[in-house]
Amino acid sequence: MPKRILQGRVVSDKTDKTIVVEVERRVSHPVFKKFVKKSKRFMAHDAENAAKVGDLVRIQECRPMSKRKRWELVSDGADAAQAAEG
Repeated sequence: MPKRILQGRVVSDKTDKTIVVEVERRVSHPVFKKFVKKSKRFMAHDAENAAKVGDLVRIQECRPMSKRKRWELVSDGADAAQAAEG
């Protein structure tokens, strides 16, 4: 089974080798039929402490690294920004 890959923005990099990524998605409201933004935060493993706050990054599912960390950094801001543009 392939691993899920999500794209989001880094909101915290204060912990060592860990970043917090906020992933936003648009969902259609069942009654009002308009799109609503929903967001969720994921703890991700960043081995080289490469990502900084505000970077657009991609994260991928992985084995459990700790109690709340089940994601790892796939690409940093430069790679994700190029993918989003073109």
